[in-house]
Amino acid sequence: MKITDRKTEIVNVSAKLFKEKGYSAVTMRDIAQAMDIKAASLYNHIKSKQEIIVLIIIEIAEEFTNVMNEVVNSNESTIKKIERIIELHIDITLRDSNALACLNNDWMHLTDSDLDYFIKMRNDYEDNFRTIMKKGIEDGEIKNYNLDVIIFSILSTLRTLYIWYNKTNKLSSKSLTDNMIKVLLNGIV
Repeated sequence: MKITDRKTEIVNVSAKLFKEKGYSAVTMRDIAQAMDIKAASLYNHIKSKQEIIVLIIIEIAEEFTNVMNEVVNSNESTIKKIERIIELHIDITLRDSNALACLNNDWMHLTDSDLDYFIKMRNDYEDNFRTIMKKGIEDGEIKNYNLDVIIFSILSTLRTLYIWYNKTNKLSSKSLTDNMIKVLLNGIV
């Protein structure tokens, strides 16, 4: 599906509204009003609100999936792989926190094959992360703590980083990345 500049603008404005109000609360009229156009004009570029949520969520989920596949198939150390995953989450958070909020909060509004596709990508992502961590424990690169606790702690922090960062915005990208890597990999003690 070719995305035009106007369609990109619609998607970006929609993502911001979905983040602020939630997908269910936003209407096509709200999107049009935020863009200062008539609601009927939206339909020249987009079929429905459902198409918008698919464009937002699937695009970002595919980016996560593609980078994770590169990382898991690389010959890098476990530590380097984890660092790349942290960098990926930070990059997406800083670049497009609105889309990330939609991915986290509104994915359940996907339907049929789009929902199945998203769930498969999410499950594959988590399975790949688990594989990386398990190998790191086996190779002695990371401590032998409970694997589920490690995965939950790191992924939940990274997935919700956009909530905290949007409130503070005081750290540069490099400082945030350096500190997140240190805290998530080394702990605070």
